[in-house]
Amino acid sequence: MVTFFPKQIANKGILLYILSLTIVSVLYMKYAIPWYFMLMGMVEVSLFFLLAPKFSRSLLKYTPDKFEKKIFWTAFVLRTLWVVFSFFFYIQQTGQPFEYNVADAYGYHADAEWASSAKWDNVMDYLFYSRNGYSDSGYVFYLTILYKIIGSNIFPARIVKAFISSFMCVLIYRLASRNIGEEPGRMAAVFCVLMPNLYVYCGLHLKETEMLFLEVAFLERTDYAMRQKKIKFWDVIVPLLLCGSLFFFRTALGAVAAMSFFTALLFSTNKVITRVRKFQIAIWAVLAVLIVGGSAIMTEIENLLQKRSSAQEMKRLEQTSRGNLWAKYATGTVMAPMIFVLPFTTMVDTDQYNQLVIHGGNFVRNFMGAFVLIGLFTAIFTKKTWRNLSLIGSFTIFYLLVIAMSGFANSERFLLPGLPGLLIIAAYGVSELTTKSVKFVKVWYFVVVLMQVGWAFFKLGSRGLVG
Repeated sequence: MVTFFPKQIANKGILLYILSLTIVSVLYMKYAIPWYFMLMGMVEVSLFFLLAPKFSRSLLKYTPDKFEKKIFWTAFVLRTLWVVFSFFFYIQQTGQPFEYNVADAYGYHADAEWASSAKWDNVMDYLFYSRNGYSDSGYVFYLTILYKIIGSNIFPARIVKAFISSFMCVLIYRLASRNIGEEPGRMAAVFCVLMPNLYVYCGLHLKETEMLFLEVAFLERTDYAMRQKKIKFWDVIVPLLLCGSLFFFRTALGAVAAMSFFTALLFSTNKVITRVRKFQIAIWAVLAVLIVGGSAIMTEIENLLQKRSSAQEMKRLEQTSRGNLWAKYATGTVMAPMIFVLPFTTMVDTDQYNQLVIHGGNFVRNFMGAFVLIGLFTAIFTKKTWRNLSLIGSFTIFYLLVIAMSGFANSERFLLPGLPGLLIIAAYGVSELTTKSVKFVKVWYFVVVLMQVGWAFFKLGSRGLVG
């Protein structure tokens, strides 16, 4: 077993980023991205690939409790630094502490700012009783409570996000170590600490940081409950409440959480959970579903399923109308096989500056996709340990397939909830590296570069700028 992320492989990640960016910038010089985005991407990529080998090796010597503390505070420092930097960066770039072309983030802030000074009856009516859907209600409700405590201040709210995201890294360690082993579990936690996509959202006023925390908390508590010798009331009710909370952040995420819960019950080995306990937990889960079954949440799920196909078509038409002439080819059939390595990295300037801020993180995702594929292949075909990963794997795969079949298959924001599971699977893939799989990784080096060049050509060509 490989117990840490190999430095030789990590160094290749930095070199391939530089090579990819250089090739794309030379080929499409007219559309080269501004220097400060290049620098930002270089920092994101370098932090991950320089520190992941170091931390995944040096932190092995600590006890689990001390490891958790190290992971938390390292993550918190990194995320706080990003919050400070991004706060002033966005003010300098956009004139306000919000991202480029801000939409949802400002809406969440404005709603919570109003609600924080309103009566609770009015707040509850606005968020839960007068709406057709609940996908954003949970986040605005959370933000309202936070604003009532600390005031409607943007900066402190983002420091809280940094705290939440840091604790999520600890939960990733607990979840991963129980499923893939202590050393790979620590590696997964290190990956989460250093993953740019996770800390960048701490500097935004979007719901993703809190949503991912609830997602990982659901997976961790569900996995914990399934492994207990004696089932207790709170061991079941906490995961169910966490699952229910996800419906108030993103309906599809809540539905996938429920689906993965039942999948884990069905396929988990009896070493993890006995048949009797499967039956007991299933009874609890069915009762919860029946209670929720007649509610507006279920109606929203039904509407989501009914509108999925039309939404995909509308998304393609909307993209085409904006000049994305080739967007119609990015169908679910095309995107689904690539879903474990998406989103592709934007290395050309098409006025999508929010993508440029996070493009270094997307490159890391593309590169680490090799280890996700190795982890999946090992679990399914080589060692056939996939039943032990049924909860994490089913949640991640179900969610990514839902997104692949929608009109948002390359949308970083919509793909983000799949990232925690992918990082755990990637850590498992690294730990199972063999002479044969290392050859695959070496081939992947070329694939990653082709991915960046090809995506740059697609983005520019779909706008009629090249080709």
